[in-house]
Amino acid sequence: MELSVRTYVLSGLGIALVAGLGIVSFRDNPIPVDLATVTRGPLEITINADGHTQVRDLFEVASPISGTALRSPVQVGDLVQAGQTVVAVLQPASSALLDDRSRRQAEAVLQEALASRHVAQADLHQVEEALTFSRSQFERTRALVESGVASLTRLEDGNQQVVLAQAAVEAAQARIEMADGTIERARASLLQPQEIGTASTTCCIDVRAPANGVILSVASLSERPIAVGAPLVSIGDVQHLELVADILSSDAVRLNLGALAYVERWGGDMPLRAQLDRIVPRAYTRVSALGIEEQRVDAYFVLTSESEDRIGLGDGFAVFLRIVEWRAENVVQIPLSATFRVGDDWGVFVLSEGRAHLRTVTLGRRNARVTEVQNGLDPSELVVTHPSDAITDGVSIAQRTEL
Repeated sequence: MELSVRTYVLSGLGIALVAGLGIVSFRDNPIPVDLATVTRGPLEITINADGHTQVRDLFEVASPISGTALRSPVQVGDLVQAGQTVVAVLQPASSALLDDRSRRQAEAVLQEALASRHVAQADLHQVEEALTFSRSQFERTRALVESGVASLTRLEDGNQQVVLAQAAVEAAQARIEMADGTIERARASLLQPQEIGTASTTCCIDVRAPANGVILSVASLSERPIAVGAPLVSIGDVQHLELVADILSSDAVRLNLGALAYVERWGGDMPLRAQLDRIVPRAYTRVSALGIEEQRVDAYFVLTSESEDRIGLGDGFAVFLRIVEWRAENVVQIPLSATFRVGDDWGVFVLSEGRAHLRTVTLGRRNARVTEVQNGLDPSELVVTHPSDAITDGVSIAQRTEL
């Protein structure tokens, strides 16, 4: 009797073990997946671009004369006031030493000028004699006319001769003055630098700041010779900054003036805000990092954040901009990673009763992370992100973190 009971018990345990193994073997194990919730809220479509800051009103100060710029009285970062702060001190250029050839040429010019003056003096003597003679002839003719011996025509001819002689005298005097000027110029070219004056006796020119701001760059701190128009310093107000970003021309045509832009990666904790001010109407070609030629344009933005929110931001700093192309407040959206192609349509896997169900959806606008769902999904539903090839319609799935 005891043997039969033991036999029944062992047989029951064996049957239960086989049944359990069968259930485990044929059970449909859920596939671990990542899930995301379908949400409704604001959606922004942005154009991303790298850019940099620059001063809106930059003043480049250049040298008005040729000469020597003394050691700079200012350095980068110094505050300046318009019309008061001296930003450069200039000495006019002194004459250069003459080589033997140049000196001989200058001496020859001087001799030529002296000879020209002698000729002009001789001409003056000649025309003065002619003027004296024509005046005496005029007086004789007038006396004859008064006595009735000569005609008025002869008197008029005499008067004309006097006028012509007087003009010849004035011309000769002018030629003497011209010769004197040539002589002075020739003698000046022969002067040695020490005869003209040294730097200590030559007046200097103080160049003052044209506007309030700070010194952004100094051409050179040390004393150096300069030419007319040589750059000295640049001045700007870092409180009035603008942003410059090069964007694709195909993106630029979709932007409206005044578009909002978020300024990130500038070094601060919070993003700044800016507005699109203008877009340059001419594009240029630039080769991308992948070796592709792209047509790009420069877009300029005005910072709208308060100065207190961007302390430390200066000229030429690197920034990253997200320019808002489109924005809506009440949009059904899902992660872009949850979508995939189903023929010519878009599809997603939706979690329902522990299984994945394929659903065709209609998508709208999208950005780098999420996409608009126009039809096919309701808020609060769960969709599979990054679905693998193991996910098919009807397969059992479970949240990865719950396994």
